[in-house]
Amino acid sequence: MKVLVTGGAGFIGRWLVKKLIEKDIQVTVLDNFSNGRMENISEFVDNPRFKLVKGDIRNEELLKEIFKSNFEVVYHLAAEINVQKSLDDPYQAFQTDLIGTLNLLENCRKGSIKFIFVSTCMVYEKSFDENGINENHPVKPASPYAATKLSGEYLTLSYHYSYELPSVVLRPFNTYGPYQKKNGEGGVVAIFSARALNKQPLQIYGSGLQTRDFLYVEDCVEFIRKASESKQAIGQVINAGTGVDISINDLAEMIANNNTKIEHVPHIHPQSEIMKLKCDISKAHQILNWKPIYNLEKGLEKTEKWISTNLCL
Repeated sequence: MKVLVTGGAGFIGRWLVKKLIEKDIQVTVLDNFSNGRMENISEFVDNPRFKLVKGDIRNEELLKEIFKSNFEVVYHLAAEINVQKSLDDPYQAFQTDLIGTLNLLENCRKGSIKFIFVSTCMVYEKSFDENGINENHPVKPASPYAATKLSGEYLTLSYHYSYELPSVVLRPFNTYGPYQKKNGEGGVVAIFSARALNKQPLQIYGSGLQTRDFLYVEDCVEFIRKASESKQAIGQVINAGTGVDISINDLAEMIANNNTKIEHVPHIHPQSEIMKLKCDISKAHQILNWKPIYNLEKGLEKTEKWISTNLCL
């Protein structure tokens, strides 16, 4: 079996590649390294089931050449993932996240290749329902990043309805774990953990009352894998999370462990903030028989252990 993983040198992409190789699947990674890092995939370079193509999903000629490999599945994770960058340069976000997605869909259509679009929970409108956000909850693209992701979802579904392309849209909530960037482009768990280990203050944007549903990365990639193997998932939008949210203030307290200063700083993009994100995972459980294995405490332990030995990455 041959598959393509776009953005495979990124954080989630790296873990997905590992999972697929372990399943004896031939994996081609396409990445332009705008977000991905060679360090993430260096362990796979000599594996006969791994192939790396350095390039961009906006390059139509390159894609034509790559798709001669007759893939059975395309996992599309490549994106401009930084919300602030999308606010500063929405044109770049549009070109990467929408035009690039269209290019991939066209190549998949020509070969009837299953297309797995990995979107984001950032497409949702705020919710205060303690049962969590389900897939029918209203959407509100509060940043160009969220808008291009939502547009990519609609494009993906349009190819399913128009051309019967086997497609799935996935909305993981806030994913964290080893190999996530620890600077401003990374996730809050990685940033807080690295700063705590370096004895630097943990800086919380805004009030810190905003909540997040944190999904450990190995649970996330198992969700993606199951979705790609499910006939019932085709044409569906499916969430993944834990069903438990925590405020950023409480997260900081957990990671600081009374040894690190916590301070609040002005929010860099308050207009794009979603104050409560909690996932309803009932659809994923029903369709995929999936539920997360790691709670936040266990996931933090594994993440902090990795960061403590890889602070230079």
